[in-house]
Formats: sequence, structure tokens, C-alpha cells
Amino acid sequence: MIAFVFPGQGSQHVGMCRELYGEFGAARRTFEEASDVLGFDIAGLCFEGDPGELSLTANAQPAILTASTAALRVLESESGIRPDFVAG
Repeated sequence: MIAFVFPGQGSQHVGMCRELYGEFGAARRTFEEASDVLGFDIAGLCFEGDPGELSLTANAQPAILTASTAALRVLESESGIRPDFVAG
């Protein structure tokens, strides 16, 4: 059985997920989708934003969700690995 455990608030940091975004279309699409829904550039906030602004709950929660979803999509598309359980 395979389980994925995703991080929660407090794990956010400026620069998170930048490498995946740069290398994988699945990650870029995830950030684009999130930006469209949120109405602001979540990639800009995650990659180059102010740490204090990123730490605000209203920003940290969607940033962590977006980064986690991007990582999941890349892992699934590149490896075919699918979890049996998820948490976080």
C-alpha cells in the first residue's frame, strides 16, 4: 500500500515548488489553474513573494495546497504511482 502525506501550514517558504514548476508542465498547469480560481498569481507569491505575506493563513493555505497538488500531479504523470491513502 502507498500513502502520501501532505504538509500543513507552517511548511510554506518562498521558493517552494519552483523547480517542479520550471521542469514539468503538470506543475505549471496546476499553478495556472489555481491562479485563475484565486484571482491572483499564486506562483509569484510562492516563488518570489514576501515571507510575511506568504505566512498569512489566507495565502499559506492555498499556496501549500497548490504546491502539494502540483507535486502529486507530477509524481502521478511521471511515475504512474497512485496512492491508496492520502492525509494532510
